[in-house]
Amino acid sequence: MTTHVVIIGAYGSAGVAVAQKLADEKDVTLTLIDDGEPGGGLCILKGCMPSKEILSAGEHRFQARHDHRIEGVPDVDLESVVATKDDHIGNFAEHRRAAVRELADRENVEFVHRTARFVDDHTVAVGDREIEADYVVVATGSSVNVPDLNGMDEVDYTTSADVLDATEFPDSGVVMGFGYVGLEMVPYLSEAAEMDLTVIEHDDYPLDEADEEFRAAMLDIYREEFDVDVLTDTYEQSVEPTDDGGVRLHVERGGSDGRRETVEADELFLFTGRRPTVDGLGLENTPLEPEHGWVGDTMQARDDDRIFVAGDANGHEPILHVAKEQGFLTAENVLRHREGEQLKPYRNTHHHVIFSGLGVYPFARVGTSEEVLAAEDRDYVAVTREASDDGVFATKAVPRGLAKLVVDADDGTVLGYQGLHYHADAMAKTMQVIVETGMDVREVPDRAYHPTTPEILDGLVREASERLD
Repeated sequence: MTTHVVIIGAYGSAGVAVAQKLADEKDVTLTLIDDGEPGGGLCILKGCMPSKEILSAGEHRFQARHDHRIEGVPDVDLESVVATKDDHIGNFAEHRRAAVRELADRENVEFVHRTARFVDDHTVAVGDREIEADYVVVATGSSVNVPDLNGMDEVDYTTSADVLDATEFPDSGVVMGFGYVGLEMVPYLSEAAEMDLTVIEHDDYPLDEADEEFRAAMLDIYREEFDVDVLTDTYEQSVEPTDDGGVRLHVERGGSDGRRETVEADELFLFTGRRPTVDGLGLENTPLEPEHGWVGDTMQARDDDRIFVAGDANGHEPILHVAKEQGFLTAENVLRHREGEQLKPYRNTHHHVIFSGLGVYPFARVGTSEEVLAAEDRDYVAVTREASDDGVFATKAVPRGLAKLVVDADDGTVLGYQGLHYHADAMAKTMQVIVETGMDVREVPDRAYHPTTPEILDGLVREASERLD
């Protein structure tokens, strides 16, 4: 008996992963639906890939500006930045579209380039056509999270997607949102666009998932290296337009009984995170209620066992590699459910990289952190190393930052790594392998054959091993 699976959001990372795995099943027919124009998925068109394109231009200027051996500070040609980004991203997106077209050439796969909407539990309408399915996979990605703030409807704002396409900026800006989106976009605006920026941060430091010394170091880097005015422990109260076309943001500093202040700027930047894109899907015609806990860790919807939600749309962890892994698991669990077998939960090693500081000072965390282990009252060994301890960082004119390793105090198992330093992003994969394989820190090879930035890892490994022994 043939099983019919409809995938809504087939161009995205999660959707195409589901399709690629199920297309090989001879007793499965697929209907792939996506209204993307031209199509290619959020990450490729408006997310991680184009953002790295523009960040690299700011990175080169920043490094030239901070290297005393180089005379003069180059200008960033924003029109060239955007044109180069568009050229590269166009090629990436076409590759994704070609993969979907290749799938659609199979006898058991159909692609519909239209908008989809549920009309009942397992029936999806596309235009005048209604498609009945045995299973529906929702992989519609995420959208900008617009906060419910008084006056928000009366002002214009700029999102990260807008920044990717902008070839000119005003002199000043105020930024709401200092999570991973803000940490990546703010230094680009400061360095490449040479803007005066004020950033609103709700806590004492940004970067919630990091141990405190990393959070403090991050804040110092933004204030000192990028000259960004970060208002900590500050909350937005209301916003309004100014007579000259700018924006006026009213804030409260120091908690609910703090002092009121006003920030004025030419432009408001909204980097307030992402939310699942499920509006307009017709979920009101299904048992689904998109709220906290509506999708389980098997990617199966809580209120309908034949609907699965993968990637950003489920709100679990909006990261590209997570979306792909969830997509493959979703396909496997659809087949398991059909056969009456137990579904597999999604489990992944914490592996986040933020291209903070224009990628010159990226943050990476793999596995757990010292603060988490301390809260669990677990017996561990933690070692920290400053980038300045290794001369190679100074030779590359990137002397700031630090790294930390946490290991089990009993058997030496490497439990986690954090890095806020040059090339921390490139080292994350190595640390992922070490953490996921459960290596004893004393068995990690110490092989820095010549002066390279991974020496910071070797130093951590040596010190942790000595502490254990």
